[in-house]
Amino acid sequence: MALYVHVPFCPTLCPYCDFHVVRRGPGWVEAYLRRLKEEAEALYARYPHPLKTLYLGGGTPSYLRDRELLALFQALPWPLAERAEVTLEANPGTLNPARLRLLKDLGVNRLSLGVQSFQDPVLRFLGRAHGRKGALRAVEMALEAGFRTSIDLILGLPMQDPEKDLKEAASLGLGHVSAYTLQVEKGTPFALLGLPEDPEREAWAMERAEALLGEAGLERYEVSNFARPGEEAQHNLVYWRNGFWLALGPAATGQYPGEGLAYALRRTNPPLPRWLAREAPREEAISPLEHAKESLMLGLRLREGVDVAQVEARVGLSLFPLLEPRAKELAEAGLLQVEGKRLRPTPKAFPLLHRVVLSLWEALEGGEGTG
Repeated sequence: MALYVHVPFCPTLCPYCDFHVVRRGPGWVEAYLRRLKEEAEALYARYPHPLKTLYLGGGTPSYLRDRELLALFQALPWPLAERAEVTLEANPGTLNPARLRLLKDLGVNRLSLGVQSFQDPVLRFLGRAHGRKGALRAVEMALEAGFRTSIDLILGLPMQDPEKDLKEAASLGLGHVSAYTLQVEKGTPFALLGLPEDPEREAWAMERAEALLGEAGLERYEVSNFARPGEEAQHNLVYWRNGFWLALGPAATGQYPGEGLAYALRRTNPPLPRWLAREAPREEAISPLEHAKESLMLGLRLREGVDVAQVEARVGLSLFPLLEPRAKELAEAGLLQVEGKRLRPTPKAFPLLHRVVLSLWEALEGGEGTG
């Protein structure tokens, strides 16, 4: 079983961020922890299985004080499976040796550091509280403390030298790097500024990421993620393989086994004030065909691709006869590899995944799946 816990508190609200984040307010963290414990106990009663992955995201979970972090972990009643992956998102400025020892004691074994860049002008533009030296020191401390360590990089920004950031990341001995281009989301300060996007520069930056990180042994196993063999983010693989996961906290979304005609139920919690008031989550029933379509969309982000036979077994539909003619066309165009019933994206396909997925969806919708 996989569990995501959303911690919404952040020391700064970055102008590009569209996640559900808030600053600390009087009594808010205490109220959050009380509600989280209540929600966790209710969910555990229904799903008491040991956790194979636990992911604490945000927000900035590492922004919590020591006693608050302790209370957060104490609020989670699930046992951990053997060799469970326990990831915590952290900002460089929130880490020090004592904090890292506490995280180790709490069971965290993987850190996801929001570095974004190693260039000070870029970091100022992004509204980050840390500078280059702080980022490098945080990576160094995390690795020295024995954590599996990943960093986030944003590429393709107007004032940025992407190769400089990528070469810096490649030199650090990291096991995992998430590198992606900035998506200007509606409602963010960057959207209000009308920040221009440059698709050609962004595509070039991702090509350089694959080349430079690949030279350092970090393989592109997902559109925006690079890892040494065995260092892939196991929790995120649950998402990309369209599995089931539990979710706690304000605005958190989980995917649960379905009931009746639904293959899955997706539950999304309300934002913090309404979540504290115990407002029920929004529920969306996912039909077998919808699950199959989502499995294609998510799975084709992965280098391993999608095993259509496995999807067919999950949803009880015959899909490959509908997909095969279109998949062969895409293979002739150099966008897919067809290996039995497994569809793999080619490197050429990664910038064109939207087109590939829509084409496969069109083939499925034409037949609506068969029982």
